[in-house]
Amino acid sequence: MRNKLVMVTGGARSGKSTFAEKYVLHYSPKCDYIATAEILDDEMAERVRLHRERRNDGRWVNHEAPYHAEEEFAVLGEETGAVLFDCMTLYMTNQMYGKTAIEGSFEERVAFVLGEVDKVLDAARACGKIVVFVSNEVGSGIVPDNVMAREYRDLAGWVNQKVADACEKVFYCVAGQAIDMKKFAFKFEDED
Repeated sequence: MRNKLVMVTGGARSGKSTFAEKYVLHYSPKCDYIATAEILDDEMAERVRLHRERRNDGRWVNHEAPYHAEEEFAVLGEETGAVLFDCMTLYMTNQMYGKTAIEGSFEERVAFVLGEVDKVLDAARACGKIVVFVSNEVGSGIVPDNVMAREYRDLAGWVNQKVADACEKVFYCVAGQAIDMKKFAFKFEDED
């Protein structure tokens, strides 16, 4: 099995995580799961519980990595052939607002987060496995009414573009259906 990066994106409850789980299990009977959520309240604890419940059948090697997720790619299981990274949007949020967040202008914080995403992408490229990144599409709604929400929306869009550019395939999920976006993406004549 060759190294391949894949992105699965979509809105809330679009079916993206379920599709991503099926995708990696299609290529490997046992997979690594890099979870990026931090449990900071009861609602998030319930979401994490439901995700863990779906993965308690012995087919998953779980890694908790809200920060420094690139380090988890160095300790992936020998018996696994694919990795599910769920999710890039939460990971981005942790870097922007969490324990490792930096002070500074919006531009400086964006540069920091994009640098952290680059570390994850480099580690994924080097791991030799299929890696599927799940990420939320948050930019399709109305313009948020406050600065923090607009910054979040903008950064999520830039992170998604960076990850999509690095991936061989990009799937967009709507109502549980996955559409292969790169298959239909426009390319200029001078692009590969």
